Amino acid sequence: MKPKDLKHLSEIQYRVTQESATEPAFHNEFWANKKPGLYVDIVDGTPLFTSLDKFDSGCGWPSFTKPLDPKLVVEKKDYSHGMFRIEIRSSEADSHLGHVFNDGPRALGGLRYCINSASLRFIPVDELEAAGYGEYKKLFE
Repeated sequence: MKPKDLKHLSEIQYRVTQESATEPAFHNEFWANKKPGLYVDIVDGTPLFTSLDKFDSGCGWPSFTKPLDPKLVVEKKDYSHGMFRIEIRSSEADSHLGHVFNDGPRALGGLRYCINSASLRFIPVDELEAAGYGEYKKLFE
């Protein structure tokens, strides 16, 4: 893995991605975002989730039924805060993203990827080409 350039991260983005912090529920950038587009790792730009798999879980953080490609995320056991959870990290930059739970929509696999907005950058569909993610535009057609 190549060294990470973290200078572009805000304080909360750094704390979430590098120190496994959690941003406040309902007080984060993307929990209520309903625009179509791509969510990428704030650290290295790896595409992780799409708005096509985003749903309103009521938890206060962006929730997705699945990652864009399962190989792009890593699951790790998390025993912090006196409970057991499954942490989700990006496989390329090793950014802490959030956690996955088994209370998602049953018809869509039953998983809820509960992700911190601070670990993501959102690219609207109409900006995908200009941002270098044009190959993903076909997902939204």
